[in-house]
Amino acid sequence: MIYNLKEIGGAVTFDVKVTPGSSKNEITGVKDGVLKVKITAAPDRGKANRELAGFLSEFFEVKKPAVTIIKGDKSRNKSIRISGMTKKDFETKCGGVM
Repeated sequence: MIYNLKEIGGAVTFDVKVTPGSSKNEITGVKDGVLKVKITAAPDRGKANRELAGFLSEFFEVKKPAVTIIKGDKSRNKSIRISGMTKKDFETKCGGVM
């Protein structure tokens, strides 16, 4: 269960913990109420953040501009906002990893 999953104004927000420099992009589960995501890009000049946004847009089947990092730009712990998604949509997409 993701603790900070909220639906506000036509968007969902939630927290992630990112592991950059991994062998593949994947969601590995939930730990301590936070979605865990592995990203192949290194944390160098925003590469991992761009890779994270792209991966999440593919996973949740939304356009890349719909995914915004709203907190934690330079941290592994981030808050994400996905526009045009409901909490139910989010839970449906994450059903296998939550």
